[in-house]
Amino acid sequence: MFKKEFLQNGVPVVMETLKNMRSVVVGIWVKVGSRFEPPEKNGISHFLEHMFFKGTKKRTAKDISYEIDSLGGELNAFTSRENTTFYVKVLDEFLEQGLDLLSDIFLNSTFPEDDIEKEKKIIKEEIKMIEDTPDDYVHDLSNRTIWGGTGLGQSVLGKRETIALFTKEDLLSHIRKYYGTKDIIISCAGNFEYDHMISVLNKDLGNLRRGSEPEKGDVPEFNSKVEVFQKDLSEAHLCLNIKGLNTASKDRYSLYIINTILGAGVSSRLFQEIREKRGLAYSIYSFVASYLDTGLWGVYAGVSRKKVKEVIDIVMKELFTLKDTIQEVELQRAKNQLKGNIILGLESTGSRMNNIARQEIYYGRYFSPKEIMNEIDSVKMEQVRDLCERLIRKDCLALTVYGPVQGHELKGIFN
Repeated sequence: MFKKEFLQNGVPVVMETLKNMRSVVVGIWVKVGSRFEPPEKNGISHFLEHMFFKGTKKRTAKDISYEIDSLGGELNAFTSRENTTFYVKVLDEFLEQGLDLLSDIFLNSTFPEDDIEKEKKIIKEEIKMIEDTPDDYVHDLSNRTIWGGTGLGQSVLGKRETIALFTKEDLLSHIRKYYGTKDIIISCAGNFEYDHMISVLNKDLGNLRRGSEPEKGDVPEFNSKVEVFQKDLSEAHLCLNIKGLNTASKDRYSLYIINTILGAGVSSRLFQEIREKRGLAYSIYSFVASYLDTGLWGVYAGVSRKKVKEVIDIVMKELFTLKDTIQEVELQRAKNQLKGNIILGLESTGSRMNNIARQEIYYGRYFSPKEIMNEIDSVKMEQVRDLCERLIRKDCLALTVYGPVQGHELKGIFN
């Protein structure tokens, strides 16, 4: 059962009780991520996320680690392009202890200077790890190709040269600017009582006053271009992207269905044609990435250098014939697949916490699983075909290739 209330300082709290569960997850969502960082501070949201766990006024970093392990719980955080999230997951009987830990790191972290310097080295190693994982790294390169070197084009991890210059004052300034009551929502899912949860949250987080809402800025321009990043790898990794939809678009369910038909799952057209029929790639899939005001619809493939152009040609053919070739049986199969994925994806308290938080941030309201199922079922063939026609255009295509490929090999690829 879902409920929304507010703390005494106005911070919204979205809650979903799941009485058949034994766990509780509470997340503090801060509506700031890498897209809101000035280029000279790129990576500071993620860096700060790490630093919150380095000790508070009453707990050392070691104390925090020992305490959460003694509860058999999980205390962690993650950063995306638009949000930074801190969460705790514990058994329902340890709710108050878990919230005390979460509130303490969020409100009372001290950011020791020695740990700041140590963390710089750790995050530089994390950057190296991503760069050595080409099927991940190509997505960062793809965002840079499309959005440029600022906003959504910036890496969540940041750049080595910006991270090297971070100071304690930079961290405190970021908190003062973005970690305030207008920037935060709290999301709770699991086995708890609503009134008790609000009472415990008000004790510490209800006193928060600092911060100001991040400036949203203009809608970023989608750059339609081809970029090749040469690297001596055993295969080439490519992302072919189309300008997509913002997260709250009324057409989002139509896009999910089209994406499912094209490349999400083993029955999809791309998987069947490129992997199963032709054996051209081990990994091939399509994906949707949506943001506050814009989005991407893309295809990823990892292929041998000699097959790059062939695979791109097949993907382009599948895209540009999609509108006229979708069958009712595909439409229904995609709807069933989507509904199954959504329901199975909501079977943990953690996924429920994430779901209701994102709904509050992007939609400003709660959609029940039943409502979502009905929305998916209501999508008609003409809506799907109309969206294909609007999105799949040659002037809204961008291609990023990372690997042993020369730029001239892809000249005129979109012609």
